[in-house]
Order: sequence, then structure tokens, then C-alpha cells
Amino acid sequence: MKERCLWHDTSPEPPLALTMLQGEHRTDVLVIGGGITGINTALHLAEAGVDVTLIEAGDVPSGASGRNVGLVNAGMWIPPDDIREVLGEEIGERANTILGDAPAVVFSLIERHGIACQATRTGTLHLAHNGRGEQELARRAEQLQRRGAPVELLEAAACQERLGTRRIHRALLDHRAGTLNPSAYTRGLARAAKAAGARLHTHSAATGVARAGDGWRVTTAHGSVQAQRLVLATNAYTEDRWNEVRRHFFVGHFYQVASRPLSGEAADEILPGHQGAWDTRMVLSSIRRDAEGRLILGSLGKGEGKPAAFLRCWANRIQRHYFPQLGSVEWECSWTGRIGFTPDHTLRLFELAPGVLGVSGYNGRGITTGTVVGKGFARYLISGEDDALPLPIRTPRPIRARALRSSGYESGFTLYHTGQCLRVLS
Repeated sequence: MKERCLWHDTSPEPPLALTMLQGEHRTDVLVIGGGITGINTALHLAEAGVDVTLIEAGDVPSGASGRNVGLVNAGMWIPPDDIREVLGEEIGERANTILGDAPAVVFSLIERHGIACQATRTGTLHLAHNGRGEQELARRAEQLQRRGAPVELLEAAACQERLGTRRIHRALLDHRAGTLNPSAYTRGLARAAKAAGARLHTHSAATGVARAGDGWRVTTAHGSVQAQRLVLATNAYTEDRWNEVRRHFFVGHFYQVASRPLSGEAADEILPGHQGAWDTRMVLSSIRRDAEGRLILGSLGKGEGKPAAFLRCWANRIQRHYFPQLGSVEWECSWTGRIGFTPDHTLRLFELAPGVLGVSGYNGRGITTGTVVGKGFARYLISGEDDALPLPIRTPRPIRARALRSSGYESGFTLYHTGQCLRVLS
């Protein structure tokens, strides 16, 4: 089992030939970060005729935008009533509406720009792994249906038909959602942004930011850019001390393990409608198939640095729990991505200084949230209106004890997975 990202290797969208930033440049808007948020910001600005430049520290994509599960989910991590309770009635319902429509925005971009990302629009499945999970899904279904969302609570035989397992007796099917290859989606967005006139530069990490007249000057190892406005779209991969986004999230991780392509009657029973799925465990497991029939399992925690035997043991445990009919499965590769967490499980949108926008805390919903935030940032930079964003732009307080929160989460995830491997936990 090799440590490599499957999505990079199987992307139908080829890597773009992008160059390193060199020399002195000027632009109206500089976007720092070449993931889904940053590229969507650049794309929509360029389409509106704004002079925009984007710099990325690695390749496109190198962070979570190309390493996530590829679920095109609606909403936030927490149910809509909880969102309203955390954010207030007016802002909470605004977030519910905009993020509820986010999958449609993603699929519209894919269609409009002809992005070859193996997209499916057959929904996603939230799986109740026990009685308490069944109650939680019923609660979510009621809240979503009350708001007119096309969700369906599946029971018993309907679950088995959709999933190919006897272990799940209730699942919530969200017809708004779907799946894609996240690396291909990000590359396709970058191709569209470049075609629209945005200047994209890879291997051009920002090394510092300073005031320059009424704008900003950003330096890299081999050049600099002067811009009137900045967008810091670095989220969970924010590391530089000058970047204040790092104070507004704490790092979590999510690892995935992919099998070799599976075929045959037993394999065909698993997720025949090509939905992606995740369960209600305290430390969730994600389940999906790729376009070539691989079974891909994932969970919260860092796979990097763990022995391959540990990851293989965990994957075997989950596979045999849900899909024993497969028998022995050969695992091909594993990879890990970062998640930007916040204590209340909601994102943060802020103006860190005059003309400097930032975002953090997608809490595992980066494909859809990053897409609408990028589009909303572009609108805000053009018109000054933030009504296309899930939340108004505010100035939140920094998160305290970020390193302690990260280490606590990771320790808990590792302990939980160890319990699964030892069959102490199911």
C-alpha cells in the first residue's frame, strides 16, 4: 500500500502548465491560495473583468482541495436548527439557504466550464450506525424537510438496496448532493480561471505582506505583487506567522484508504447508485466508490506517519463490518488531508485589515462551501455587497488553545481507531 493521493493520479483533468512568480507585478486583487476558494474567487473576478493574480505555494491542487473525500454536500456539518441557534435566526437561515443551494452551484460550474471530474448527481447518504444515530437522522430529516430540502429517510430494505450492507437500518439520502474527483474539479476551475484572464502562479509561496501606499505588497522567493485588495484563501494549510488566518481555526486531519478496482457481483452490490456515504459514529467513517470501482474508506485522523499495517488493519475492520461479502480486499494506497475546524463547527469570514479578506473553518465541507465563498468574495470585492456569502463579513475573536485542541482531537481519533482495530469498538 503506497502513500499517494488517488485523486491526483486518476484525474481526467491534466495538471496545468503554470509558472513561478518572478519579478515585480501589479494587480487589482491578489489571491493567496490555489484551492477551491481561491480559484473560484479568481475565476469570478476575471469573468467580471477585474485584473486578478493568484499565487499558490505548491501545485494546483496540493492541499485539501485535491485530497478530500469528494462529497458535494449541502449545508454545514451541524443540522440547520443548530446553525440557527449558533448564528442567530436571520444569519442562520441565510447560511442554511446559501449552503443548501451550494451543490447546484458546483454542478453548474462543472457544466458551464466542461470540467471532467467524474461528477455524479445521485445524492449522498448519511448512515445511522446505531439507535442513537437513527434518532439523529430522523431529527435532521425533519429539520431539512421543514425547509423544503429534497431529502429522504430510507429504512431497512431500502438501505440495503442503496448500500449493499445489512449493517445499516436507516439512512438519510440528500438528493441535492453528489460526488466528484476533487483534484479534477480544482484543476478544471484553474483551467477556466486562466482562460478567463486570471494570472495563476504555482510554487510561489507568499513570504510576507506589507502596506504599500493605499494597497499591499506581497513578496515571494523570486518576486513580488502590489495589489489594492488581498484574499487569504489558505484555510487549514495556513502556516506563515504573518498570516492572521491561522488564529481562526485549529487543524484536524482526514485520511483515506483506497482498494484496487473491484469487480464482480459482490462489488456491484456496494453503492450501486454511486452515492458517497458517511456514518454517525463519534469518529465517522466515509465510504464511496470511484469511477474505476475502487472502494475508498476514510476517517478523521492523520494517516501520515502511521504504519501501513495499522491503516490496513483499520480498513479491513470497516470493510468486513459493512461489506463482508467482498472477502479479502487488497488496499492500493492511502493519503491524508487537513481540515480547518472551529469550536462551533461554523465557518468564519472576516476582513483582517482594510482590503484583506480571509476565511477559515470549513469543518469538512470544503467543496461546496469553498465554491460559494469564492463566488461571494468576488461579488463583495466588485460591489461591496456580502449578501452572496453564507455569513456576513465580521471580525471574530481568535480561537484560543489551537495547538491543544488539535492534539486532543488527534489523540482521540487515534485511540478510537485503535479500539476499532482491537475490536473493542465496532
